[in-house]
Amino acid sequence: MQHLEEVVVSATKTPLPVSQVTSAVEVITGKELEGKRVKTVVDGLRLAQGLAVFSNGGPGSNATVRMRGAFSRHTLVVIDGVIVNSPTSGDFNFANLTTENIERIEILRGAQSMLWGSDAVGGVISIVTKRGGDRPTASAYVEYGSFATIREGAEASGVKGPFDFALAVSRWDTSNFSAINYRRGAAERDGFHNWNASARLGVALPRDTRLELDVRWWQSLFNTDDFAGNGAPADGFGSRQRTRTLILSGKLEQPVTSWWSHKLTVGRGNEHIVGSNGPLARNLDTGQLIPSDPDCGFPTPAANCFFPFRTNIEFLNHRLEWQHNLEVTKAMLLTAGYQFREEQGDNPDAFGGSQPNRINSSHAGFAQAQLNLFERLLVTSGLRQDRYNLFGDATTYRVGGGVLISETGTKLRASYSTGFRAPTLNDLFFQSPFFVGNPNLKPEKSQSWDAGIDQRLLGGRLVLSAGYFWNRFRNLVAADPVTFITLVNIGLAASKGWELGCEFELTKQLSARGQYTYTLTRDLHTGRRLPRWPVDQASLGLSYQPMDPVRINLDYRFVGAR
Repeated sequence: MQHLEEVVVSATKTPLPVSQVTSAVEVITGKELEGKRVKTVVDGLRLAQGLAVFSNGGPGSNATVRMRGAFSRHTLVVIDGVIVNSPTSGDFNFANLTTENIERIEILRGAQSMLWGSDAVGGVISIVTKRGGDRPTASAYVEYGSFATIREGAEASGVKGPFDFALAVSRWDTSNFSAINYRRGAAERDGFHNWNASARLGVALPRDTRLELDVRWWQSLFNTDDFAGNGAPADGFGSRQRTRTLILSGKLEQPVTSWWSHKLTVGRGNEHIVGSNGPLARNLDTGQLIPSDPDCGFPTPAANCFFPFRTNIEFLNHRLEWQHNLEVTKAMLLTAGYQFREEQGDNPDAFGGSQPNRINSSHAGFAQAQLNLFERLLVTSGLRQDRYNLFGDATTYRVGGGVLISETGTKLRASYSTGFRAPTLNDLFFQSPFFVGNPNLKPEKSQSWDAGIDQRLLGGRLVLSAGYFWNRFRNLVAADPVTFITLVNIGLAASKGWELGCEFELTKQLSARGQYTYTLTRDLHTGRRLPRWPVDQASLGLSYQPMDPVRINLDYRFVGAR
């Protein structure tokens, strides 16, 4: 049976078959998400190798992703070329992002700052919107389930002359459940209401030129919980958070000569989060109804009240990239480019402080060489220089190699790379009576090394993979051990582990998949494991499709103690 190989872009910023990528990479296709009836991106990422997905509760709760022992702020998230990590917190909340109109999710593990810049310390997650195909398609659905959950949505795509389009809208409402354990007496459900819309519009122009516009928008309303003044969980009545996000991306791709092409990408991401809590809550330790009180918990902890909270966070991400690809020979491709990135954030806080409206901007240049000798030896290397207006320069690089043995279906790969994360606006400038930002912080930095083998058997029906990784993190931003009210660069940590995978197409109708990841983390100052990182993660899956469109999926996932 002939198997079509997946093509990725995030690994080198050029289309490349997975077999020729020297990094550890995985692709989750939109077809796979649809076949498993996965409706949220965060649930789709649970299918991937070794990702640690953290969620604080049910649908709508804050959801972040970690890779290879790094923190969630070290996972760079890109949607249609736009970086969407928060300039204030540093991470990305996947809770509101649904899978409609997604063509693929590329997951690149290991430090990738050489191409992507700040935040790509643990890896990169790149989400790509569908492109309209030659055959017009349209679909709609309505679903109803427990907790008064209703989902509805529609998609359409096609081509008309030089124009192509892909559109999608969806709505998701659920009465949900409390994020606090019901056995502690929680009675108030934390409802979630979500709307998503997306579009990819393209036009083919003369001389193989293409213009493209990508739009993705979502809005959500989520009921939250509180804490009493002594830290006890409290079931909040009327506590809620509203999030509104808009991501815009424009691209121009054009060949200059037969061996030289360029691509210009401009993008803008905007998110606005408004939150507040109600006048009453129930202390779940005592069962007592408690009021909000601005003096609650000061100077001594109190169980009979909770602190009123209001927040109004807004941030912007702007990005421009101009990339040039030069085919020096049939075996060598050079890629060079310029990137501009600007982050702006305003974060008033309920506790009498704020991160005032600030701008952090950077300019970067990068160069990369890809060598493919005789479809056998693969070499990728690159260098990047970033210059920030707030703290200076950062230099990163990457070297990767691979060997393809087509006679046996074997691929050997190894890479070494460096990464960095710029301090967030909160890290630098947040001000309150209880916490003060540190404008003298330096970037967090990392070194990453990995090696692996991929083996195809039975004509590609059976794929086995094994990989080893090692990371070292320094200058980690942590609380000052003396004052505890500001941040300093004192953290030093390391991680290492194994990633094992197996995919087996038993018949045309039946396939199986299994994965296991072992991750050992260490705080090199204390010798202890890093918090909330499971040592063991494993998954098993069976998929049976007796006829189209009937599909039966059985999936099991194990996550060890954190």
